[in-house]
Amino acid sequence: MRKTLIIGAGGQIGTELTLALRKKWGKDQVIASDIKTEKPTNLSEGPYVALDILNRDAVREFIINEKIETVYLLAALLSATAEKQPDFAWKLNMEGLFTILDLAKEGYLKQIFWPSSIAVFGPTTPRDHTPQFTVMEPSTVYGISKQAGERWCEYYNQRYQVDVRSLRYPGLISYKSPPGGGTTDYAVDIFYQAKKSGSYECFLSEDTALPMMFMDDAIRATIELMEAPREQLRIKSSYNLGGISFTPKEIAASIQEHMPEFTIRYAPDFRQAIADSWPKSIDDSYAQSDWNWKSEYNLSDLTQEMLENIDL
Repeated sequence: MRKTLIIGAGGQIGTELTLALRKKWGKDQVIASDIKTEKPTNLSEGPYVALDILNRDAVREFIINEKIETVYLLAALLSATAEKQPDFAWKLNMEGLFTILDLAKEGYLKQIFWPSSIAVFGPTTPRDHTPQFTVMEPSTVYGISKQAGERWCEYYNQRYQVDVRSLRYPGLISYKSPPGGGTTDYAVDIFYQAKKSGSYECFLSEDTALPMMFMDDAIRATIELMEAPREQLRIKSSYNLGGISFTPKEIAASIQEHMPEFTIRYAPDFRQAIADSWPKSIDDSYAQSDWNWKSEYNLSDLTQEMLENIDL
């Protein structure tokens, strides 16, 4: 096990990835970091350091001095939030990536994980079973930064032999951490509101199908990709990752199987246009072939897990 740093450990993915890696490799081997000075309560068992990914000198000094070998770079501004702060979103999402890629190029890091997203696709992309290689004309700041990041990861991989690996995450659903400002986050918030008030106002229309994934599957996919032999990995940019696809109407119906009194109303806002530019379902055959990826959770499983485990 290489000494590991997770940057953005306080976020939705970072929290659960930190816990999973500590369980697998030991808490002392996995250092959590985030911009917050106080250690998040759910990351209390294990080392923590406050780091601002935009403070290039501080990040470099810590990684070099601590002899970090693997970095999971999860710090980012997500889709809906990024639309409100486009300049800062670009700065955060891109400058942090270059800091980490350059450390690997200089020989200080052996391996990097950097998350991409279905946001790299756009309105001209085939929306059903979106293939690994296809038209990519993203219409959001987040998507543009992720598409650019994919190209830079591939460039560093091929030009400097940097071992950087990536997944195009679909919408991620978890009960262990709150939503972080993404367009797909309705599929998290709907469970909280169902348990809190028995109703939900959805910012997407009832028939908006999007690719989704239960967080346990996403964490497992991340670890499996990072442990796969490098020579097996054909994709040097970012792998399509498929889970399940459903609409707000379908998730509401799934909740009503457990809570018949649950109600939903629809009030689409600016996030509807973002969702309409994204795929409905994902072809992840490269991931299946290269490192034997297979999702485990369906909508019924996901609903039961969320309703049983959300603690208000």
